[in-house]
Amino acid sequence: MYSLRFLTKHSSSSSFLRHIRLMSNVPENTVYSGPTPQTLNQRTTLTQLRQKYRNSKPITMVTAYDYPSAVHIDMAAIDICLVGDSGAMVVHGHDTTLPITVDEMLVHCRAVARGAKNPMLVGDLPFGSYESSSNQAVDTAVRILKEGGMDAIKLEGGSPSRIVAAKAIVEAGIAVMGHVGLTPQAISVLGGFRPQGRNISSAVKVVETALALQEAGCFSVVLECVPPPVAAAATAALQIPTIGIGAGPFCSGQVLVYHDLLGMLQHPHHAKVTPKFCKQYARIGDVINKALLEYKEEVTNGSFPDARHSPYKISEADAEGFSNELQKLGFDEAASAAAEAVQKLNATK
Repeated sequence: MYSLRFLTKHSSSSSFLRHIRLMSNVPENTVYSGPTPQTLNQRTTLTQLRQKYRNSKPITMVTAYDYPSAVHIDMAAIDICLVGDSGAMVVHGHDTTLPITVDEMLVHCRAVARGAKNPMLVGDLPFGSYESSSNQAVDTAVRILKEGGMDAIKLEGGSPSRIVAAKAIVEAGIAVMGHVGLTPQAISVLGGFRPQGRNISSAVKVVETALALQEAGCFSVVLECVPPPVAAAATAALQIPTIGIGAGPFCSGQVLVYHDLLGMLQHPHHAKVTPKFCKQYARIGDVINKALLEYKEEVTNGSFPDARHSPYKISEADAEGFSNELQKLGFDEAASAAAEAVQKLNATK
């Protein structure tokens, strides 16, 4: 009650209100800088994507699985950020996308949602979370949006049951991105990670499946690992954007896996799962390996941390008093160590 009366009493005071606005819950002298102001949320919308599509402007999409990668994607003004089940391979180290669960996907989704403020956020429905029934599909999609903070979901395949599931999710008020061609969740049926659309019947099936997903209400369709002419045909037949990955230059947009395009993982496991179609725009993994080796070397030879990286000070008087208190408590060895540390630091100034 006192605080309310106090605020009321001073509500007309501009200086007091200005002081309130400048107050921070982060102390000035802290180890970490704390939160920084963020710009207003300018999240990419379906309307904006459709406008780009109508204007024949390519759409960009990149995967992300955590806060740091999401921040980088945000800073690059990528249109769509996909929290993909490919995280099973590039984050969790599995050989396929199949093992990742809904709960694991939700952890990735929440982290990405905190970091990517501008792109549209799309979350994959993982294997086993939507195949049983339309009700299961809708329930999982709701969790991806409600608990994961996503704007839309993506599901793989074009079987009749998947088309029905996609339609049910759309009718539940959730935007859906389809995915045809190579669908990694179906590798047991496809016989591995094999490109699709390489003969007449398979190519026609790619186009027909994409059209069925459009009819179900999908706002976009990913075309993965199909020949460029097949992707061009599907793109021309559809009235929604196609997002290509290993599908040539004739799609409405492109998507790559974050770790792949950055060359994040220079490791035998990742080498065997990095697709042929991926262009590496950097070799970040080499930079990381070099930095870790340098860190190890400097810790081993004692050059890190040096005085510049030991910023927290205690005055000589307090240091001496501290040593004296340690001696009184019977910690002679600790007192000597503290005094010796002061001498060494002074010698490096």
